[in-house]
Amino acid sequence: MTTVKQGKALNIKDSRILIAGAASLVGSHTADLLLKEGAREVLLLDNFSFGSMDAIAHLQNEPRIKIVRADLMRLPDLLAATEGVDGVIHLAAYMTLGFSQTPWQAVDVNIRGAQNMLEACRVNRVKKIIFASSNAVYGYGSGIKGALSEEIPFHSVGAPPAAILYGASKIMGEQLCRHYYQSAGQDYVVLRYSTVYGERQHYRAANSLYIMETYDLVRKGQAPVLPGDGKDTKHFVHVSDVARANVAALQSTATDVAVNVSGPAPITTGELVQLVLEYCKSDLKPEVRPDPPGKVRLTSGGAFHIPHDKAGEVIGWKPVVQMREGVMRLLAWREQQDS
Repeated sequence: MTTVKQGKALNIKDSRILIAGAASLVGSHTADLLLKEGAREVLLLDNFSFGSMDAIAHLQNEPRIKIVRADLMRLPDLLAATEGVDGVIHLAAYMTLGFSQTPWQAVDVNIRGAQNMLEACRVNRVKKIIFASSNAVYGYGSGIKGALSEEIPFHSVGAPPAAILYGASKIMGEQLCRHYYQSAGQDYVVLRYSTVYGERQHYRAANSLYIMETYDLVRKGQAPVLPGDGKDTKHFVHVSDVARANVAALQSTATDVAVNVSGPAPITTGELVQLVLEYCKSDLKPEVRPDPPGKVRLTSGGAFHIPHDKAGEVIGWKPVVQMREGVMRLLAWREQQDS
């Protein structure tokens, strides 16, 4: 049994919750769930450089929603936004593709931006912050095997630089949370997401993008592309499960801890392609075509899995959406966008 430090637990119905990076896949679903759970007010903070108003359009007329246009790099913005806030869910960050394309900005936002948010939480005595990390903190280098449990070290051999930079930025964010806990008593929980996918999917995440790219090819009558033999492992978690983890972490008494938020089971690239073909009722055969030089794809081959047992012990969470159901829901949503 995991021994966890005890901190503040939020009663959602009495709370004002701020979501940073709210105009996003995870942000919009988390806002939906917070409203369903009766939150007093939900503040949706974003600078809309990546996030889309489309993701939160359905929330704009909700009286308990407040949209806050602010930038992580401006501490005064965050000080104003977090005043009177009980809990913060910090999602705003550059992803691996961003580190490949604009590493300077990505480093600033993922590290200095996280520090700015923590400082604002300290000044305004925010009761708890949930920091969205990633299983990229394990490195995904060649040779990783077995369970990627929360205690294993960072492994970088063979992984592309953008993936290492992204993972390292999340390690920095996690350690900034620890620093603020130790120096200022700032309660926090780190959630290490696997690749998140689901309705309102964007085209910025390297692995979720593969689902969308495959679907787009098949709908055009073109063969889906396998970058290898189809046996490389991918780890996904449905966005509705991630939203539940965010809320569960706020409601828990846990603090100063990091847990994996992963799906029920890993899936191979080949199995993923078959799910897309099944949805599209297509008999197209996948074409093996190695990724071109410089292509960023987070997961590599390897007999590893990402256990979420600790999340069950610490925040009372486990995933419920199986990959087949999640892909079918995602593609049904995608199809509706074209109708």
